[in-house]
Amino acid sequence: MNLLAFDTSTEAMHIAVARTVDGRVQQWQHSGVGGAQASTGLIAAILALMQQAELPLHALDAICFGSGPGSFTGLRTACAVAQGLAFGARVPVLPVASLLAVAEEARFAALADLPRGEVTALLDARMDEMYAATYAFEGTQWTELQGSGLVRPEDLPASAGRVYWAGNVFSVYGERLAAMGAAQGITALPSALAMLRLAPQLLAQGLAVPAEQALPVYIRDKVAKTTLERSAEKAQAQGLAAALAHSSHG
Repeated sequence: MNLLAFDTSTEAMHIAVARTVDGRVQQWQHSGVGGAQASTGLIAAILALMQQAELPLHALDAICFGSGPGSFTGLRTACAVAQGLAFGARVPVLPVASLLAVAEEARFAALADLPRGEVTALLDARMDEMYAATYAFEGTQWTELQGSGLVRPEDLPASAGRVYWAGNVFSVYGERLAAMGAAQGITALPSALAMLRLAPQLLAQGLAVPAEQALPVYIRDKVAKTTLERSAEKAQAQGLAAALAHSSHG
């Protein structure tokens, strides 16, 4: 498959492109500053990477974006860009849970020798809380055991057996997590390459959606969007679609 994936849910921006040529998969990747700052460089970085891959947007099988939870502004930016690109190229959008991408990155980097196991993915939510979700893997296939939620370090259930903790929280809450009996802490972020590895399973499960149905995942109630914000996001996505459509015809 030909895929574009990007995540800006954390302090890092990750972009990757996969292109299949004569049965061989080639990949390109780019990293930069994520979160609120991603809005200034994400589109240009995506288009540059697509150019390196010599892959037009309309040739994509899907556009994958990190749907959260994570940075409010980062999630809004990623979703709007995914919608805009998908509108212009007329391809589906695949929302990928950022915590699942964390779990896959940890599995690939540190647990690849294990045939199966469980990973609790943790991302710093600030305000003395973490975003958390737990997944089980068998080979490269994933099953969600506990959906995304907010938890304080002291309220995280102690890990046991082959349950691993992974994420970007260990430099912030390391001592408090150690007191909870962490079996093993694996530093990991939701990388775009992890999203590319997850995409075939998620697409096979029918989780791709039309551009207008793509939504980020917000956990905290106070970041619920107003009608004005929703209208602004829709206008941003439509503007991106028009600009990209014009550039592709030019």
